[in-house]
Amino acid sequence: MRTQISPETPDDVAAVREVVRIAFGDEGERVAALLDALRASSAFVPALSLVARDADGGVVGHTLLTRSWLDAPERLVEVLVLSPLAVAPHAQGRGIGTALLAAAQARAAAEGWPLLFLEGDPGFYATRGWAPAHPLGFEAPSSRIPAPAFQVAVLPAYEPWMTGRLVYTDPFWAQDCVGLR
Repeated sequence: MRTQISPETPDDVAAVREVVRIAFGDEGERVAALLDALRASSAFVPALSLVARDADGGVVGHTLLTRSWLDAPERLVEVLVLSPLAVAPHAQGRGIGTALLAAAQARAAAEGWPLLFLEGDPGFYATRGWAPAHPLGFEAPSSRIPAPAFQVAVLPAYEPWMTGRLVYTDPFWAQDCVGLR
């Protein structure tokens, strides 16, 4: 399956929501509500909402990067959080999630963001450029996030003084999607 990654368009919103809903199974409505809330927030950056399309142009995957902060000792640092990452069940296992991650990391690096955080399965993300965040000096925004799941991609704009606690944007708290497993 040939996959094309591109920024989401307004025409993609309903298809993206459906992919997210079905990809997350029993938690699908909750994660789709988080997506809606993130889109409606000041954390949303339209160019950082990416879709994966199949050969027919249909949306089969999506990821979203939103603004958050790192409460570093020197000052607050704007960083990105990757959530959600979704691939339609019929398209899973074909490298679409990996392609979305690579595109997201490349876009964030090209735009000068220093760090990209996520909550997720370290078995999946570790082989795709992500590292456990705690050993690098980062604190999770909540104790509900298991240490192995709190991960970071360090980008070229990162500077060594940038350590501290990740502060999620409001929708993660309002939707109670912190530490969502």
